[in-house]
Amino acid sequence: MHAKSFRLTVLLAFVSLPLVAQVKDKDLPEYLAGVTDRGRALYAYDQAAWHGTDAFFGLRPDTNGLTHYICIKTPKGWEVFFPKWNETQDHLLVVYEAMESDTPGEFTAQRYDPPREAPDELIGEERALELALKIFPRPNRSYNTAILPSGNGNLYVYLYPAQTKETVWPLGGDVRYTISADGKQILETRQLHKTILDMEYDPKKHIVAGTHSHVLSDVPEDTDVLYVLNRRPLIPEYIGAGKHLFIVNTDGGIKFEKLK
Repeated sequence: MHAKSFRLTVLLAFVSLPLVAQVKDKDLPEYLAGVTDRGRALYAYDQAAWHGTDAFFGLRPDTNGLTHYICIKTPKGWEVFFPKWNETQDHLLVVYEAMESDTPGEFTAQRYDPPREAPDELIGEERALELALKIFPRPNRSYNTAILPSGNGNLYVYLYPAQTKETVWPLGGDVRYTISADGKQILETRQLHKTILDMEYDPKKHIVAGTHSHVLSDVPEDTDVLYVLNRRPLIPEYIGAGKHLFIVNTDGGIKFEKLK
């Protein structure tokens, strides 16, 4: 999240989870390609949330009863929805929506009066997000959320710390839940990083790369790619994990070498 954006955020905390399964060397290239794809998709979602919520707040909206922002990629571009449940909590209604224009990154927001019935896809994602937030304890800082298709009909729900200062980029304390398409069942919980690191980068200094190590897994995570793509200056990140040194490049691609 951009430090100057007034994104709707939620307050969360990270929980301790067991070490995730290791990836065999022969499977690394294919696995890392998936991390890159998900990380790039996360970045696109994050950008849509940033610009879409800016357009939303430009309407000076009535946020009473609204649930969460949810971004959905369509053939025409990103749409950012701001729904709410009806009084009986059995119908999800879209009150505001921000749509990407023909110029990527530019959004126009509108209010629906009366509110429109939410599509099934949006209902499932809203339920999934609410389920993830319900089991993730609350901390003393702001978090962002993202929802991506998992590739097999289920949903990935990401919770990660929001940027609140212009030159500080948070990394860590993030979780990815795999949740059923109807949003009613958590199928897997994967803690991506443990401790939150607030990494400060002075734009006046010549910094060529960042670096950190992993303790929960032996591979980079989706949010490592998001971190690199979001960070300014745009520089690669070196990650020590297991028996390998990984380099997340500024396009999100990942290279690696085995440590001796």
